[in-house]
Amino acid sequence: MSPAARPPACAHRADDVVRVADVHRVAVVAVPPVTAFDLTIPEIVFGSAELDGRPAYEVRVCTIEPGPVASTSSLQVIVPHGLEAIATADTVLVTGSASRADADERILTALRTAAERGARMASICTGAFVLAQAGLLDGHSATTYWVQAGALEHRFPKVRVLPQALFVDDGPVLTSAGLTAGIDLCLHMVRTDHGAAVANAVARLAALSAVRDGGQGQVLPSPVAAPDGSSLTATRAWALARLTEPLTLAALAAHAGVSVRTLNRRFQAETGTTPLQWLLTQRLEQARELLESTALPVDQVATRTGFVTPDSLRRHLLQRVGMTPRAYRAHFTRPTPRGKG
Repeated sequence: MSPAARPPACAHRADDVVRVADVHRVAVVAVPPVTAFDLTIPEIVFGSAELDGRPAYEVRVCTIEPGPVASTSSLQVIVPHGLEAIATADTVLVTGSASRADADERILTALRTAAERGARMASICTGAFVLAQAGLLDGHSATTYWVQAGALEHRFPKVRVLPQALFVDDGPVLTSAGLTAGIDLCLHMVRTDHGAAVANAVARLAALSAVRDGGQGQVLPSPVAAPDGSSLTATRAWALARLTEPLTLAALAAHAGVSVRTLNRRFQAETGTTPLQWLLTQRLEQARELLESTALPVDQVATRTGFVTPDSLRRHLLQRVGMTPRAYRAHFTRPTPRGKG
């Protein structure tokens, strides 16, 4: 089943009204010495997600013994919950740790038990080492911080390590690279659970970048604008305002005032992907929002997002999320409760 086809864990339909049965519980596992930034990501992303004005997730940070835990910075980190938070979690997310030694067996046992009962298992950065120690990545594709990818592959040969991926969604387990890639992974999970409109609302509310594709490269040769002002930020903004138009490489290069060859090189350096793949991702993201939040016919959605024909939109959406436009709309559209419009 495609990741996007998995049903939301916290909503169901009855009499054309969606009721929130239980808030989706997320247990964030802190394995000392913790990276404080990693611990903040789930709260920022999941804590900003709402359904009909109500929180969509409940986030609990846990560790073996609640209280202060060692961290990689001068900040004092205090974890409020013990491992019992894992027992009731719908999603279990292990954050990065500076230690790649074997994690405490109590943590590994709790993770295995959660996976056996069907919880969604995930990791940020070197948290993948802990999932691998629990045997949860055996036979799966996974990623981690690129500096440690070789060590993960060498130590756990049953894991298919994808060292350049921002994040990997392989069925019951999801892994991400370091730092901001953890944001991408969490946004991806929100989008998987509740659709593009909710995920993009979270990104806007928390002033985050829109959801990036997991296959995008981790290492960007030029992650910041060049001192000569040659960033393609303005060209990307120009293209976003013209997604209905048949944008070509030549048109993008002309706007940027560079050759097509230079455009490709700089685009890859700044975004980790090609201009045409970036355009496709932006068009799909807009199409998903329109399918979720409007009643526009599929052909109009295709026109408004630059796919031109419904067949083109259908083909690309199937390839990306494994669902047709109609199936996607039926899955993610939440009916308006009676008496409200």
